[in-house]
Amino acid sequence: MNIIVRLFGAIVLQVSALAAMSSMAMSDDKPFRVNTQQTPAVYPRKTIQPFRVNTQQTPAVYPRKTTQRICSLDPIEDLLPPPQTKASNSLLSYLAEQGFTQNKEGSWVCYANDPKKEGRYFTLFKVKQVNSRLIASSFLDEGSLIQGQENRSLDFFMMLIERHTSTTKENRQGIRRYLQAFVSLVKEGKIKPTRRGYLFDQPNRALVLYHPLSSGNLKGTGITINIYLPKS
Repeated sequence: MNIIVRLFGAIVLQVSALAAMSSMAMSDDKPFRVNTQQTPAVYPRKTIQPFRVNTQQTPAVYPRKTTQRICSLDPIEDLLPPPQTKASNSLLSYLAEQGFTQNKEGSWVCYANDPKKEGRYFTLFKVKQVNSRLIASSFLDEGSLIQGQENRSLDFFMMLIERHTSTTKENRQGIRRYLQAFVSLVKEGKIKPTRRGYLFDQPNRALVLYHPLSSGNLKGTGITINIYLPKS
């Protein structure tokens, strides 16, 4: 009886072993699946700030340019407002804005401080209406131009020519070049003081001359223009 039991147990054990081996074989026949859809790595999102261009540019600030007046050789005087003068019916009253003053004779004059002697002033520019003419002068103290006088003399003469003659813009450009050359020759000593006049504007019969001074306390010479006023 024991033999039968052991035999039956051996058969059951073999059947169990065959079933287990069959199960393993069936398991090996199944394909091995690999997950090809990998989950992408997740990184922290980086925020990119947009590049902003400042279209509202700050305007450039330039130093304020002070307009120099003809009769003002001191830079401090250029900062001052034009002198308050009484209303005048003079043809040349606009010169007050340039620092000129009208004397008792009716002439408009510009006084300059003598750079060589403290407290001394002398007449630098002068203009006067004589009948139908304007006579304007730039005076050289002892025959020498002071600093800044050369360019201011040209501005002075050209202001009068522009306001009181019938010249065109192109003609005035030529006149300025002529007078500029004339003043430069005087400065270099290439023109001697004389009573001879040089015609620089034919239609208006305008003259320029370099002459000695015959009156007044100023010892020197003068560059003078003589222009005819157009008939109204």
